[in-house]
Amino acid sequence: MGQKVRAAVFPVAGRGTRFLPATKASPKEMLPVVDKPLIQYAVEEAIEAGATKLVFVTGSSKRAIEDHFDTDAELEQALIASGKDDLLASIRNIVPAGVSCIYIRQGEPLGLGHAVLCAQPAVGDEPFFVHLADDLIAGHPGCLSQMADEYGRHGGSVIAVETVPRASTSSYGIVAVDRSDHDRITQIVEKPSPEEAPSNSAVVGRYLLTADIFDKLEQIGKGAGGEIQLTDGIADLLGDASVYAYSFEGERYDCGSKLGYLKAMVAYGLEHPGTGPEFRKHLKKVLSDPSTSLTGSFIALKEGDEYPED
Repeated sequence: MGQKVRAAVFPVAGRGTRFLPATKASPKEMLPVVDKPLIQYAVEEAIEAGATKLVFVTGSSKRAIEDHFDTDAELEQALIASGKDDLLASIRNIVPAGVSCIYIRQGEPLGLGHAVLCAQPAVGDEPFFVHLADDLIAGHPGCLSQMADEYGRHGGSVIAVETVPRASTSSYGIVAVDRSDHDRITQIVEKPSPEEAPSNSAVVGRYLLTADIFDKLEQIGKGAGGEIQLTDGIADLLGDASVYAYSFEGERYDCGSKLGYLKAMVAYGLEHPGTGPEFRKHLKKVLSDPSTSLTGSFIALKEGDEYPED
């Protein structure tokens, strides 16, 4: 029923101040989780969902993102010369053939809605994904693939949501839905207090939007924080088109926070084929001895101490 989604928009112009000083000279989207940066996980999820046009809305000091998805002939030659074929394949296949990268500069930090609006010339009048790399979601299939399937069933915009504690509603966009109509959104509010929140169903960093949203974003003007809020544009869209909330299958890690990032690092480190078994042993040793200090852990690793078997 829904049109094939070919474009994915990645708003990556934010400064990442919560991770300073690590993000002083490097984009927050380039923070690695084991051996891949957050933005690569985002791109892989979008490509899995069928996207062939990757639109990065960037700001100053974001050149590293463009370099990451570009070809590095000198590095490739070095890997060829040293016979490191696995590593060579890992950098050659970051963006497959037939997938294009487009970079658009967001001149002023005017909010997520403005970042999405900046992507309009590249997206055109087709439906598109919006992926916030801060939200790392481990799912099989990926969250965007699940949303594309949902969109195919009814053709309306789809927004990923998850249940959060009532006390946390002021950190999210919160939706109310009509359960009798496939969870069609009836209200969306940006960061309401727990007392004013219409539910505890929170919007997370995945959207599948129809091109109708662009007209709304052009009309609404600045909202909370003096920024053009995507939530406000979606609220306006509700009067003209159906927008659906989608409760995805998978585990979300808020990598915009230090704690969420550390949780992601542990989860992905345990699953990684190259690190999982030994990392699991190390964690067991640390957790079994509460007196283990950070320095002590480093010394144990350096000296190659044996860890208890599983």
